[in-house]
Amino acid sequence: MINNRFKLLAGPCVIESQDNVMFLAEQLRDITANFNVDFYFKASWDKANRTKATNYRGPGLDEGMRILEKAKRELGVKIVTDIHEPQQAQVVAQVADIIQIPAFLCRQTDLLHAAATTGKTVNIKKAQFSSPEEMNNVVSKMEHFGCKDFMLCERGNCFGYNNLVVDMTGLVRLAKLGYPVLFDATHSVQISGGGFNYGNSGKSEYVPYLAKAAVATGVLAGLFMEVHNDPSTALCDGSCMLRLDQVSPLLDQIMRIRDIVME
Repeated sequence: MINNRFKLLAGPCVIESQDNVMFLAEQLRDITANFNVDFYFKASWDKANRTKATNYRGPGLDEGMRILEKAKRELGVKIVTDIHEPQQAQVVAQVADIIQIPAFLCRQTDLLHAAATTGKTVNIKKAQFSSPEEMNNVVSKMEHFGCKDFMLCERGNCFGYNNLVVDMTGLVRLAKLGYPVLFDATHSVQISGGGFNYGNSGKSEYVPYLAKAAVATGVLAGLFMEVHNDPSTALCDGSCMLRLDQVSPLLDQIMRIRDIVME
């Protein structure tokens, strides 16, 4: 169930190996223990929307769930990961504490229904092509399926070709729909299709600025940030991810900003 503690959903874009997952999960667990945050380790077992068919997607459902379950059992971390098809929901729900709906799929009624019926908290990414107000249709679907344990996550809006912008008033408008709002600070700096040979690229140097600005609105229930120990060698979205050594100083600033706006 959703609680009132500030949430941090953080981890690598995709499961690269068991060793990498265990290392990052342990490091992030220990870092977040120094702050009053509700930490969930995030890693995708399949990146089903990669730009190229030859790009690395992940270890797949069975192996991915085995690795995430190991991190959960041995390190005591809570888990958030994605689903892309309705039949995956119940399998993922056996391990995940939060089931995430990718932005491009947030209007898929069957996928929302499958997630809603797991009994797990659902994090729904707002589509890049949707206004905050249009997410009311997604809210209505979840309520129709009997689920009120879900969050809405902003991740930037399309602005012309290959560019995303974040309207900070959009976070306030999302919050008016009556459900907790998260901000995805790393995918919001993505340049979709704008990288070398029409792959994805990003501007990770802007992640801290967007994260702090979003928290300063005073409406966030938490942040989503993809983190890697060496983004330059990451197998997916390395140009968007925050370096592991940046997490602690950024969290310190974020929590101080939150304390001010929540006074």
